[in-house]
Amino acid sequence: MGMRDMMPGGDGAAGQEPGAGPTRRKLLMAGLAAGATAGAVAGTGAWRDAPRPASSPELAATLTAATGLRKPGSLPYPKLPAGTDTIPLIRHIVVLMMENHSYDNKLGMLGRAGADGFTLGKGGKPVETNPYPGGKKIQHAFRMPTTCQPSGQPSQEWQQSHIQYAGGKNNGFVKSASGPVAMGYWQQQDQPFYYSLASQFPIADRYFCSLLGQTFPNRRYLMAATSLGMIDDTFPLGYPANGTLFDALDKNHISWRNYYATTPSTLLFPQLYFDNFGSKVVPIGQFFTDAKEGRLPGFSIIDPDYGTHSEEDPQNIAVGEAFAAEVVRAVMHGREWETTLLIWTYDEHGGYYDHVPPPKAIPPDDIPPAVSKGEPAYDGFARYGFRVPCAFVSPWARKNHVSHTVYDHTSICKLVETKWNLPAMTYRDANAANMLDMLDLSSPAFAKPPKLADPLYTTSPDAVICSVTGPGTIPPPGSVT
Repeated sequence: MGMRDMMPGGDGAAGQEPGAGPTRRKLLMAGLAAGATAGAVAGTGAWRDAPRPASSPELAATLTAATGLRKPGSLPYPKLPAGTDTIPLIRHIVVLMMENHSYDNKLGMLGRAGADGFTLGKGGKPVETNPYPGGKKIQHAFRMPTTCQPSGQPSQEWQQSHIQYAGGKNNGFVKSASGPVAMGYWQQQDQPFYYSLASQFPIADRYFCSLLGQTFPNRRYLMAATSLGMIDDTFPLGYPANGTLFDALDKNHISWRNYYATTPSTLLFPQLYFDNFGSKVVPIGQFFTDAKEGRLPGFSIIDPDYGTHSEEDPQNIAVGEAFAAEVVRAVMHGREWETTLLIWTYDEHGGYYDHVPPPKAIPPDDIPPAVSKGEPAYDGFARYGFRVPCAFVSPWARKNHVSHTVYDHTSICKLVETKWNLPAMTYRDANAANMLDMLDLSSPAFAKPPKLADPLYTTSPDAVICSVTGPGTIPPPGSVT
């Protein structure tokens, strides 16, 4: 499940994707409409005033007793006023967040020196495996037959993600609802643009999504450093006690925009969406105009079309790569390249295998996971999700660099907060690494944008054909022992 399931209709969006879950979307849109009406009648933001999810006294006591942690509300540079620009060489931070793929699934075969991908064995194939239920059959990692994906698998739901994690063994992927497709991966021939980008610009091989769950809660972390208890793609309720990153930017008079194709991420905090739709929440076409004409805001998030080119199943990932290439090239060849940083990443692993166990994390607040009755809470929000790809694209990106620092989506929040000296929203972003090791502000190593390979969709008829013929045989013959 992903952002396609909350596509707004009748508000200038590109429309709904055929086959997406109508019940979930109707429920969401009915609730959004009700919230908007209530807000208009009351004269206040009904969604912003929604009750905060119940807190956990035990977790609150733990966070209060913790020593050495920066607290929410504190500034990265306490002696400087909030809003101070501490990185003036970079004026624009652009986040392109695609959907539903793990690091190994996308970059495991990158082969870049120092990057932690697959371990290769005989014939240059990955040695990584996962057992089937019962343990009598073993599924080996395999190259996906095409750039298309099956529908409905793999799964990244809260409980299924924890089955995959298996207490740190990462051997529950095939046993979970993901099934054998979880062990599939793509390599350079399947995504030449991505491999070209990840081979030249700095990447992070310890960038984890923020929790072992789905799209909605992970994207909430990107904007507010908390999901407010949300663990799966459920109806978005509540507003963060300390606001969102966009609220902090507004308070300090820093420009921002959420460019979207069908569904803006800001819709996950409905009042934020309603307050800014049409002014700061704008269609994707505006991004290409702003990049070309030198009018990018200080901070922006770009949302792909979640029905066609976000890379969620059952989409053709080559279509998503082509969209990402268009966005990256718009920045690289726009008027503000010399002062821009673009961050390419994914919201979560999508149910695809990764060999690195997610480490422990600092809970963002005292709100426990909103699990259903009888469903385990596991480590709550005290553990990151699986690794996802992350690269910095900028003249100021550090050359020949692979970062091994632990990051998650709140590290992007921390970077923005560090640049403009903004207050932390939760314990998670307050204590996140700020990603500055990915930059070299002493010299612009990429002052002249490097040449990147063309995306597969624009060069290979086969990448187009599978959108009609399907993903092929999964798992492929010979991949099970």
